[in-house]
Amino acid sequence: MTVVSRGFQHDSDVLTRQVDRQLALLRAASPSPESALAERLAACLRELIESTTRASASDRARVRAAVHYFVLRSGHHRHHDRAPAQRSLVADQRVVNEVALHLGRPDLVVKGAQIAA
Repeated sequence: MTVVSRGFQHDSDVLTRQVDRQLALLRAASPSPESALAERLAACLRELIESTTRASASDRARVRAAVHYFVLRSGHHRHHDRAPAQRSLVADQRVVNEVALHLGRPDLVVKGAQIAA
């Protein structure tokens, strides 16, 4: 039992580090109007990660998918001669909010981003 619990906690720790690393990259890129939204999304994702550590595999998979969506900000890296297109954090907000609502956590819905894409 302990081994399984450590596995779930390890997965949660990895996801949290991914969120924190992405947030640090966004902060370092340049201050923007999206900075506050990025902070709120990261906080929401951290809470979802923590609250689903011992949840069903499907719920953990939803949270993992939302984290990966947040972390994988740019397009495919096939074209090395040009910078990949960055999507707006509003798209991330939509995905994170959908997962929060699906998991019965309307308290974690990130509101207030009316940023043009």
